[in-house]
Amino acid sequence: MDAAIDPNAAREIVSTRHFQQPREALFAAYADPQRLARWWGPAGFRNSFELFEFRPGGHWRFTMHGPDGKDYANHSVFHAVEAPVRIVLEHLNAPHFEMHITHTEEAGGTRLTWRMRFDDARTRDAVARYAVPANEQNFDRLQAELSRTL
Repeated sequence: MDAAIDPNAAREIVSTRHFQQPREALFAAYADPQRLARWWGPAGFRNSFELFEFRPGGHWRFTMHGPDGKDYANHSVFHAVEAPVRIVLEHLNAPHFEMHITHTEEAGGTRLTWRMRFDDARTRDAVARYAVPANEQNFDRLQAELSRTL
């Protein structure tokens, strides 16, 4: 029998990395808006949070300030917040996508997986050009945040 083919694969960007910290530490870096503002986004970006309701049904409105001087407004709603395992959010403005963030216990730490599911493959392909390297930079910034002395 042939293996099942995931019909969503063409619409998804999946980024993953192993962190030495326990998943509770990773989850805490999302839950605290001051910490999240320090590391969210690619290298060179900073954030201004307007609203951060970290709960199912809660909204997250913020502006990413790019190193190019441009501002990028973002509005998301949280669909699931399950400490320390999973966060699901829907990015409401363009490009529209749903993001599943999972923290899986793994030998020596945590496997972080970001699964971004777009409305169609064409949007996914356009976003992947910048999102794939940006996600890696985001993971670098998360690692720096986790390494900070709090």
